[in-house]
Amino acid sequence: VQLQASGGGLVQPGGSLRLSCTASGRTVSGLSIGWFRQSAGNERKFVAGVRRGGEAPRYDDSVRGRFTISRDNAKNTVYLLLNGVKPEDTAVYHCAASNSLIWSAASAPASYSFWGQGTLVTVSS
Repeated sequence: VQLQASGGGLVQPGGSLRLSCTASGRTVSGLSIGWFRQSAGNERKFVAGVRRGGEAPRYDDSVRGRFTISRDNAKNTVYLLLNGVKPEDTAVYHCAASNSLIWSAASAPASYSFWGQGTLVTVSS
């Protein structure tokens, strides 16, 4: 499985941005997908995840109500919509995939076997 993350860029505080994670080699409907972010000097942190079985997505408390994860099986892509962004949302965003994710461990980077290269989101006026 190969993952391609895209959609990052410069956005003003309060603005919106949509990130895409496109998979090849496997359909996203058969994968659990997680979005993580990593800012300078910090560890990679879970942002949001969607399980292949279709259960309700999971969000970190810092983004719940502002970010939305969704899946488009026809485009083999998982999106992360960022609304109401804040300067602290600035980070490199990575998508990750697993075909055997234990949902209770969805927030752990080690739970995912496949990673994209990351896309930079900068929130600044």
